[in-house]
Amino acid sequence: MVSYAIRRLLIAIPVAIAASFVTFMLVAFGTDPLAELRARRPPVPAQTITAERHRLWLDQNVFERYWHWLTGVFGHGYFGPAVQANVHIRSELMSRLAVTFRLVFLAMLLAGILAVIVGVVSAVKQYSALDYTATFTGFLFLSLPTFWFALLLKQGGIVVNRHVGHTVFYTIGDESIGLKGPWYHHIGDIFGHMILPTLTLALISYAAWSRYCRASMLEVLNSDYTRLARAKGLSRRRVMIRHALRTALIPLTTVMALDLAAILGGAIVTETVFQWHGMGDFLLTSIRYHDAYAVTGWLLVTALIVIIFNLIADLLYGVLDPRIRYD
Repeated sequence: MVSYAIRRLLIAIPVAIAASFVTFMLVAFGTDPLAELRARRPPVPAQTITAERHRLWLDQNVFERYWHWLTGVFGHGYFGPAVQANVHIRSELMSRLAVTFRLVFLAMLLAGILAVIVGVVSAVKQYSALDYTATFTGFLFLSLPTFWFALLLKQGGIVVNRHVGHTVFYTIGDESIGLKGPWYHHIGDIFGHMILPTLTLALISYAAWSRYCRASMLEVLNSDYTRLARAKGLSRRRVMIRHALRTALIPLTTVMALDLAAILGGAIVTETVFQWHGMGDFLLTSIRYHDAYAVTGWLLVTALIVIIFNLIADLLYGVLDPRIRYD
């Protein structure tokens, strides 16, 4: 299994580099980071523009700039000069990643638990009123646009706060302003800000995952080896958990890993609605300032996260199904 993981990681490196190259070229050829500086009135001195061109490596061709960026990232973790001179790209990426990761991780955890519960119950109670209700609810959440659902929950939180006379649901920011001390001293405040954004991502994600879990569970329950296990006298609980559920979780694991990129995209929208200073805000700010280095750095970090999660999903197959080996 270790050798398999190493091979997968080695294969993922050129994929991540190729993705960063394409993104860098698209941003570099499609934007001019000095356009705003040139458009200022009164005009900016030519010496200032020349100095900025040199600082941003714009006096080199685009391939040299990408090579300097790539060797800087893998050599000593330098993601290049930011268009905003007071911004350090690596520090911003790491701090923003911590904010976004806790949102995405908790949303995926909650969505996965809901998907398994709803999917299993729907499969066991097939064509019952509970199954039809779960199906209707799932398709309802699946059809909701992320931005609209986030706005709906935010407005609902505001209405509840006004009705009770104090803050029950935080609707702005990832934490309250002015908090001091380490993060574990105000973990309650952080969790309070996470409720509505996490529900936004989790409910939309669980809707599709529960359908996959239901379909997979029905297939396993109707398989020959499941019926054989019941015929041999094993309890219904043991058949469901030890035999049916473990096998049914394999397709769900695949879908959850593949949907991580979509969840990160939904996190950008969710963070914008709730005004979080996470990876989504960093990406939008970088695009607004035509910062090719920051945008490419954002893509590289998110691509590595997706690759790692897909690798974890592949390794989980062997845990869920002992017949799968990576020798």
